[in-house]
Amino acid sequence: MPELHTWQWLLGALCAFFVGMAKTGVPGLGALVVPLMVLAIGDARLSAGYLLPVLITADLFAVYYWRKHASAWKLFSLAPWVLIGMAGGALALRLDERYIRPMVAVIVLAMLGVYLYRQYLKKGFAVQPHPVVYGGLAGFATTVANAAGPVMNLYLLSKRLSKEEFIATGAWFFFFVNLAKVPVYLFHGIVNGGSLAFDAAMIPAVAAGAITGRWAVNHIPMKAFEALVIALTFISSLLLLR
Repeated sequence: MPELHTWQWLLGALCAFFVGMAKTGVPGLGALVVPLMVLAIGDARLSAGYLLPVLITADLFAVYYWRKHASAWKLFSLAPWVLIGMAGGALALRLDERYIRPMVAVIVLAMLGVYLYRQYLKKGFAVQPHPVVYGGLAGFATTVANAAGPVMNLYLLSKRLSKEEFIATGAWFFFFVNLAKVPVYLFHGIVNGGSLAFDAAMIPAVAAGAITGRWAVNHIPMKAFEALVIALTFISSLLLLR
């Protein structure tokens, strides 16, 4: 077991709960976990390795719960660009992560600004998210910081999916992407025995969060759901700047 203080274990459990809830009901909540996990582990680079198995565990709950609602075909155009972004992210893991995360945050905030402008200030203007930009950035951000949530949230919102399709499509996307990141993280040594022991202890918190998220999505109206995703995307991106 890793040598962590009690408050670090508790914060880690809160992160695991949030991840479970995000995967099954409130997608924007997951992005808040990235800076919280850094605080819990005390190392920005290693925290990505601690978080990845938690994400995969929650992905399993999500794809099971929402297996009948996915619109995976809407992500095919993203696939090659996501892989290219992941390759770039794998190389970037050699750099100090503190320089990469602010760059990701700035780009996501810029995308959020464009989305809000097109959606609310320039009504009737069709939103046409480019798969090269969104796919490349999502692949890069998820590899270096497990921070592709804001990018994918904006991309999926632009597709005007229902709540169920939104969550299900995102769940399948991240399930395969997170599995693809495992060998990269093993190569860089940020998934190890200590992180896996920590992750095993977090399974009950992930399960509790997944159940809570499944309940929450049935009690949130679509407009409120979209507003919540946008608000959490903004907040989480600001936290990445710290």
